[in-house]
Amino acid sequence: MSNRGQFEAGNPNANAGGRSGSSSIEPSADSIVEPGVNKANRRRYPDMQSAVRFPIKLPISVKSKAGANAAETQNISANGVLFQVDSEMPVGSLLDFTISLPAEVVGAEADVRLDCRGRVVRNFEEDGRRVVGVVIDEYRFERG
Repeated sequence: MSNRGQFEAGNPNANAGGRSGSSSIEPSADSIVEPGVNKANRRRYPDMQSAVRFPIKLPISVKSKAGANAAETQNISANGVLFQVDSEMPVGSLLDFTISLPAEVVGAEADVRLDCRGRVVRNFEEDGRRVVGVVIDEYRFERG
């Protein structure tokens, strides 16, 4: 079984889990501090930076023109994902990637794959490794 979806740009409710309005409890994009990110980058890439990020470490396999890489997510938001890679992925690079969601986490009998297509919107180096921020343009859930 497959569920397909695409994020709605510019709709503040599309990524808020059905809630409307804003809450003073949730951090704003400007209040979140992340290595390699400054306010100028937030303004330049609002589609990637505007959603609340969750520090979730999950296995991810990435395919680009440069080849295939295995990696681990650092954080995930409704708009995108941040992960470390060993190879260079320039801003603007198109990627296909799959995030593995463990069965016990999603309450399923088998792991669920989140197949995504996206583009690199930023990259930086942290602790000797290349970190990339990717906006998700398309996604599909695949049950194992």
